[in-house]
Amino acid sequence: MSKQRPVVAVLVGSLSQQSINRELAQALKKIAGDRADFREVRLDDLPVYNRDVDGHYPENFVRLKNDIEAADAVLFVTPENNRSVPAVLKNAIDIASRPWGTNSFAGKPGAVIGTSTGAMATALAQQHLRNVCVFVDVLLMAQPEAFVRYHEGLFADDGSVTDDGVRGFLAKFVDAYLAWVNRFI
Repeated sequence: MSKQRPVVAVLVGSLSQQSINRELAQALKKIAGDRADFREVRLDDLPVYNRDVDGHYPENFVRLKNDIEAADAVLFVTPENNRSVPAVLKNAIDIASRPWGTNSFAGKPGAVIGTSTGAMATALAQQHLRNVCVFVDVLLMAQPEAFVRYHEGLFADDGSVTDDGVRGFLAKFVDAYLAWVNRFI
């Protein structure tokens, strides 16, 4: 039986306070409205994963795992750094999927989206991220893929999308994503 309002752990792959991907995440949250509870997961206090801590995970690692485990689904909102996934996002995935046998992502429905100013937006980063997600057992939505080309003013201060075409596309993405999530919860 499906819940009325799934909890979605949102992992934004940027530490920047002016992150356009964080703006995208806020826009998706606004589009979803009361149909889902989008909760951004904190990543800015995570040191680089090292298996030496597997026997005694630091408090911030435990918090990350708990935030993901408490959610019904995950949404990765990623920039593209050097044609791949930003280190902060990959590090968070490594932390949350470890120690071996305690993968916090296992079996959770998820999706990948991102924005960038480049012509290909975040296509290559998303493909790399999809490969990682398959290994950590995130049940990824295959379609629609969403590579949003950012331009100045695309997102208003209130989180709304100013471009009608992009807003319509993102609404379809959110509808498909929530339908995907509801298949599993």
